[in-house]
Amino acid sequence: MKHTISVLVENHFGVLARVAGLFSARGFNIDSLAVGETHDPSVSRMTIVAHGDERILEQVIKQLDKLVDVIKVEDITDDDMIDRELVLVKVNADASNRTEIMQIVNTFRAKIVDVNPKTMTIEVTGNESKIDAMLELLGHMGIRETARTGLIALSRRKELFVPDKDVAAADFSPAGDAASKPAAAKAGGSKKVKAGLKA
Repeated sequence: MKHTISVLVENHFGVLARVAGLFSARGFNIDSLAVGETHDPSVSRMTIVAHGDERILEQVIKQLDKLVDVIKVEDITDDDMIDRELVLVKVNADASNRTEIMQIVNTFRAKIVDVNPKTMTIEVTGNESKIDAMLELLGHMGIRETARTGLIALSRRKELFVPDKDVAAADFSPAGDAASKPAAAKAGGSKKVKAGLKA
C-alpha cells in the first residue's frame, strides 16, 4: 500500500540521511521525498511517499519520532489532503507536432517554459493522476528528459505545527531553579512541547 507521510524536522545537517535510512533499513521503497524550509527557517518539512506493510510502517513512524531532530511525524494517507507535484518534461518538437503539443499543454493548464528548434520544455503542476495522464499523452512525441519534484501535501483539516518558542519556554520550572532547565533540555522536553497536531 502507498503511504504519504509528513514530517517536521529541525533544519540540521544529516537529518535527511537519517530519516531516509530508517525507511531503507525496514525495506520500504521511497517513491518520492520532497523537503524544504517552512516559514520558520529552523524547521523543514518532509513529504515522503512510500510503499510497504502498514505494521512495519507503524514501527518506522515510532522510530522516526524518537530521532532527536524530528519534531513531529504523521501518516496522512487517509486524511482529506491537498497534494501537488511539479514536473519539467522535455519533448521532441518540430513543425509537424508543435501544434499538438500546445493543445495538450493548454488542456492540462501547463506552461511551455523553453523552446528550441528540436525540443520544447513544459512545466506542469498537479496531482499524480494529472501528471501521469499528461506524460502518457506526451510519450508518443518522444520524451527526452523528465524532472519531478516529488509529492508535497497538506491535510485540509489538521495541521502539523511548531508553537511559539515562548510556549516551550513556559514549560520549564520557575526562574531560579537553574538545575532543572538543563535536565529538561537534555530530555528533549522542548522538542515535545513544540510539536503538536492541531485539529
